[in-house]
Amino acid sequence: MNPKFKWKLESIFPSDEAWEDEYKKVQELIAQIQTYQGRLNESPQILAECMKTYEQLGLAMERVYVYARMRRDEDNTNTKYQAMTDRAASLSIRVSSALSFLVPEILSMPDERLDSYIADEQLKPYRFYLNEIKRQKEHVLSAQEERIIAQAGELAQAPQTIFGMINNADMTFPAIKDEDGEEVQLTHGRYIQFMESPDRRVRQEAFKAMYDTYGKQKNTIAATLNASVKKDVFYARIRKYPSALAASLDNDNIPVEVYTNLIQAVRDNLPAMHRYVSLRKKLLGVEELHMYDLYVPMVKEVKMQISYDQALELVQKGLAPLGEDYASVLKEAFTSGWIDVYENEGKTSGAYSWGAYGTHPFVLMNYQNNVNNLFTLAHEMGHALHSYYSDKNQRYLDAQYKIFVAEVASTLNESLLMDYMLKNTDDPRQKMYLLNHYLEQFRGTVYRQTMFAEFEKLIHEKVEAGEALTPETLCSLYYDLNIDYYGPDMVVDEDIKMEWARIPHFYNEFYVYQYATGFSAATALSQQILNEGAPAVERYLTFLSSGGSDYPIELLRKAGVDMASPQPVVEALQVFARLLDEMEELAKEIESTK
Repeated sequence: MNPKFKWKLESIFPSDEAWEDEYKKVQELIAQIQTYQGRLNESPQILAECMKTYEQLGLAMERVYVYARMRRDEDNTNTKYQAMTDRAASLSIRVSSALSFLVPEILSMPDERLDSYIADEQLKPYRFYLNEIKRQKEHVLSAQEERIIAQAGELAQAPQTIFGMINNADMTFPAIKDEDGEEVQLTHGRYIQFMESPDRRVRQEAFKAMYDTYGKQKNTIAATLNASVKKDVFYARIRKYPSALAASLDNDNIPVEVYTNLIQAVRDNLPAMHRYVSLRKKLLGVEELHMYDLYVPMVKEVKMQISYDQALELVQKGLAPLGEDYASVLKEAFTSGWIDVYENEGKTSGAYSWGAYGTHPFVLMNYQNNVNNLFTLAHEMGHALHSYYSDKNQRYLDAQYKIFVAEVASTLNESLLMDYMLKNTDDPRQKMYLLNHYLEQFRGTVYRQTMFAEFEKLIHEKVEAGEALTPETLCSLYYDLNIDYYGPDMVVDEDIKMEWARIPHFYNEFYVYQYATGFSAATALSQQILNEGAPAVERYLTFLSSGGSDYPIELLRKAGVDMASPQPVVEALQVFARLLDEMEELAKEIESTK
């Protein structure tokens, strides 16, 4: 592989030996932080010293874990980096256990003393962190109980780990015949390729083979998901929350209404989704639209080949409205070893942005020359530059932005790139193809993720009510939601009732709704940037630079959107409806020229 297409992890550690040195440093810092146990109420100075050590420990541990894991991601068959990753994961559990005294001991102080500590100048850098601890006081247990919970961390990961092994290691899919009649093994990676195939037989065979395979494991996977949900409910109850949903959202100080408002706003706008399904049926020219017809492009004749170099240029042009500073950082990212570009033997699939505080972020890609990968590049660079600006402007403890805002920067980049592409495309078929892509983003990110979010809410409520999550219960709930969301023009195939079994996000409770809220916020902010220019850009760059220094709802409010209201979701779905109007008009124009 040409080195210019590889990331340069040497900017974290110049060598594996340097990683070993940092590993030892973490062990030393574990011993050091424990010397503060039982002493935090002695003086603000002692607490400030402890907090400084806590920062050093967190930062060193982050660097150790990130480097080992990203080295493994380069080649998952490399046993050296498998072992380093395992060692880092075990060390991380030791760190959590060693730190378990910190929060309970801070909260054991009388309120007056804690308030005086927070006001002390020595603790000014940690003020937001300490106030955040105080906010969650009623949900923190004693030091001994917190230590037990920390040590049980590996057990709590069991459902997710077991599902991962079933899903990624043990489950094998049958071969199907591709477009040329050749037998090809179905895999997770090839499934979406098959779903995008213009050959309907291929789509149907892949769809049936995928869900038949999951159907054979339905009892095991239902038991695994049931255990995961029970784990969520257990933690919520032990920490005195009214529900698992409230417990999950409280980490980011998000009102439960944000979650329920999202579901209600999307349900109120299902007629637009049903219109989209109807247009898809018409453009595909099928008598019946099936679930396996959802991913094939509606505009068959257009093939847009976009090389990696072209993608870099298009992303830079598309993101030009974000100003010169953003453009210069983007250029640095493209030329300075931030990105691991192409697929390689043993390399982790998919795409992500990640890194450790104190170095620039990194982006893993498996670039293919198509529109999807162009937008994936823009998406991951959104994450990367969010991290870059946060790290540059915030201390370690305040730099890490919350998951609730994590998808805003990535999706905003996609919105701006799409706006540029649509404005610079004269070919009506290419424009149709791009509109198809954008509408699919809405369908997949707002409608589909909200359907997932509603499913999560329902299954947690059932467990909280003492009901069991049998395979039949899960299949029935999921099937009914598909009928509601896709509407009368969709034949909701029986096979789709097993789709819940292949969604790994369900093992990370109440996570997926943030894709929909993030997409909605990003859509609103991108409209402001395009319409207002400099003032909106300045607000947005301030948002990127704020990291986790305030609550997510407040950060977005300052940027220009109020996610405590359903309005941004409603506005995003109005954009969806307008794009749908445009596509319907283009379809009529193209039809009339035939």
